Amino acid sequence: MTKTIAAGALLTLSVATFAFAQKKQASPPAQTSATFGGKAVKIDYSAPSVRGRKIFGDLVPLGKVWRTGANASTTLTTDVNLEMKGLKIPKGKYSLYSVPRDGGFTLIVNKQTGQWGTDFDATQDLGRVELDAGKADASVETMVITLKAAGDAKGTLTIAWDKLTASAPFTAQ
Repeated sequence: MTKTIAAGALLTLSVATFAFAQKKQASPPAQTSATFGGKAVKIDYSAPSVRGRKIFGDLVPLGKVWRTGANASTTLTTDVNLEMKGLKIPKGKYSLYSVPRDGGFTLIVNKQTGQWGTDFDATQDLGRVELDAGKADASVETMVITLKAAGDAKGTLTIAWDKLTASAPFTAQ
């Protein structure tokens, strides 16, 4: 009987642990891509969720470098040279970081890749671009990054999460 009670308690504990682990999910991987003149541009990232937390100014501090997502660093891979608000981005692979501010958002294109998201080396920056920041029409629960093509050479990169949107036009060269 003691073995039966112990087995029952262990089963109950296992089910409760599994249920808790299922409720607290990691940020899932996500990808966005667009094609310009037959050449691909893609962004791979992990998409964090709000889950009732205060995001900008708390979970994501204002004025400090943020990994622009969760987990490993967000990566931009482009088969075509890009130009974004004066920043020339040669074809290749880069990490994307950002600095959210009250009323603003800076995107950082960094030459280092393959690192964990919080391993940031500013000496590897290719450059920085001020994104056009705004308020989302409705709260965005899970962060979304989109690349939207407008013809063979123009597009827009947009980051939306919580009540913030940040975007910039770019041109495929």
